[in-house]
Amino acid sequence: MFRRVVRASKFRHVFGQALKNDQCYDDIRVSRVTWDSSFCAVNPKFVAIIIEASGGGAFLVLPLHKSGRIDKAYPTVCGHTGPVLDIDWCPHNDQVIASGSEDCTVMVWQIPENGLVTGLSEPVVVLEGHSKRVGIITWHPTARNVLLSAGCDNLVIIWNVGTGEAMIQLEDMHPDVIFSACWNRNGSLICTACKDKTIRVIDPRKEEIVGEKEKAHEGARPMRAIFLSDGNVFTTGFSRMSERQLALWNPQAMDEAISVHEMDTSNGVLLPFYDPDTSVVYLCGKGDSSIRYFEITDEAPFVHYLSTFTTKEPQRGMGYMPKRGLDVNKCEIARFYKLHERKCEPIIMTVPRKSDLFQDDLYPDTAGPDCAIEAEDWFEGRNGEPILISLKNGYVPGKNRDLKVVKKNILDNKLSKNAENTGTVNKSASSTPSIKNEGKLEEILKEIKSLKDLVSSQEKRIIQLEEQMSKIAI
Repeated sequence: MFRRVVRASKFRHVFGQALKNDQCYDDIRVSRVTWDSSFCAVNPKFVAIIIEASGGGAFLVLPLHKSGRIDKAYPTVCGHTGPVLDIDWCPHNDQVIASGSEDCTVMVWQIPENGLVTGLSEPVVVLEGHSKRVGIITWHPTARNVLLSAGCDNLVIIWNVGTGEAMIQLEDMHPDVIFSACWNRNGSLICTACKDKTIRVIDPRKEEIVGEKEKAHEGARPMRAIFLSDGNVFTTGFSRMSERQLALWNPQAMDEAISVHEMDTSNGVLLPFYDPDTSVVYLCGKGDSSIRYFEITDEAPFVHYLSTFTTKEPQRGMGYMPKRGLDVNKCEIARFYKLHERKCEPIIMTVPRKSDLFQDDLYPDTAGPDCAIEAEDWFEGRNGEPILISLKNGYVPGKNRDLKVVKKNILDNKLSKNAENTGTVNKSASSTPSIKNEGKLEEILKEIKSLKDLVSSQEKRIIQLEEQMSKIAI
């Protein structure tokens, strides 16, 4: 009977690698605003980065392939009147992104399929309801068009983006600033970390707290809390002696932590990124120059340290690619987009394998881009588990449908009564112009598409010519 000295894990040898300079995004003025969000959001099509902007707030949206030096005149998303604090891509539409700002508003944007050609200042919808700056934005994982925002007014609002309405307002639950908010796997619960050092697990539709722990971490610095796929809550924070801690909690019994780990005495807030398929948590400290990763299992001590990836430069923020955007042929299990002062550097995490075959133990079926339920169903009390997809043949993105916002109008009810009284004659008359309009709209859309194709082909040609010029110059 031999005692196992080293725990067996397929992730013990995960190694990180920063990509070469020509695959980085250079000359970006990353935002200097003092707020502990990640400043970067990534999906399989685009990387979005909050940047310094005079006279308002802006963020860049770059197609993933557009690496290299980014021109100062590159178009931005610039509709906010105050600095942007948080951004989040919609999990069900790779062209829709939401942003929260110091101007107290939440805006939802539709990005053109091939990226921005001109500056975007008109959002699809503006969500107004907060009285102070909005620092947290997070989409519902399984219901279409459901968005959570949390502001410095200690208020959590859950929106139906499809109608532009604030459906749920969680007031009087948080006596102080909310540091983080996170949905569980099927979006039936949220967990929040607050400046009063309390972790709360909330059922948003019943508007009640189902579990809370006061002084989860006793230090005064900001905490973070995320849900794991098994329903437990993982938190990062600080001890009374300002040591960084991580802890695991069971929401049904929050009196005592399942496990607590002391880490180091740095003062950067730890941003946790979780992969539900492999149960690996990556911790990126703001101002650190390292990414630590841990595996969470059912056996004590439950949170197992794996390794640390270290670079020379400190990170200002971090973006985390969803699983469907990874290269399965290279056994890539995570990809980060690390923000420096003037650039964004992709870092890939790989499990070394000798075989070139698809590694199904590394890539169980993962959450796909299809939503399980509609917003109305969720607000009525239904839940939907994530719709899973296989990554065996690589992820092929489908066609994203445009985000349409249909705002409800109080006048509609009155108008509908009047409309009933008018005869059916108008109906037949009005149907013909709408057919004409549809035809005209289709024509315009075709022309826009051909122009976009022309622009992208010219861009490729310019890149080729620049390469030729650089060779001649050498």
